[in-house]
Amino acid sequence: MGAPVSAAELSLQGSRLVVSGTLDGSAIKDFTQQLGSGTVHTVVFEDSFGGTAEAAGAFADAIRLSGVQTEVRGQCMAACAYAFLAGKTHRFGYGLQVNGILLPVAARPTAAELAVRWRGDEAHKTLADFTPPAAAVTTVAAAAPVATPKPVEASAPPVKDNWQPDHGVLFTASPSLFGRIYNTYYCDGTQGRDFSKCERLPDADPYKLGVLTP
Repeated sequence: MGAPVSAAELSLQGSRLVVSGTLDGSAIKDFTQQLGSGTVHTVVFEDSFGGTAEAAGAFADAIRLSGVQTEVRGQCMAACAYAFLAGKTHRFGYGLQVNGILLPVAARPTAAELAVRWRGDEAHKTLADFTPPAAAVTTVAAAAPVATPKPVEASAPPVKDNWQPDHGVLFTASPSLFGRIYNTYYCDGTQGRDFSKCERLPDADPYKLGVLTP
């Protein structure tokens, strides 16, 4: 089953602002205005399958400044996942659907890294692993208006890729007769959309790790 590639769509449902599609930055202005109105209490991410690190940071900043809650209904991948973590509280939605959130990582995290990686400011700092250092390059160029060739720039560090598709730590919640069952996996990206091939991580409860809040 292919993932949707449509740009982000916003739908206001009372005090809940539903965001679906790819966080590519096209809806960030409208999104920020909606949150600034003061009528939105919860941002619901519904089947958002990725986007760019820059868009993730912009959505996260708007959510953090407004102090709203966040919720996931269905799937929330990569860029969506980091925007989700910016909520005052962040949780999975209720219902019979399977909810999942994939947080991209540059490498398989250790148990110690898992314990702190997505708590508070640490989640925001993690975006630096994926954000291209464009600002630094621009600053250097602005500070040196002299029209002198600078061949050294050719050896500058390459721009980082935003996200590697389907590579990260996946947290899932599935409904059952006895309540929701939570599982955590490390996906190296080679499995594609078949997340059953990911490595299950023990002792990685999303509530204990701060990925979900009560």
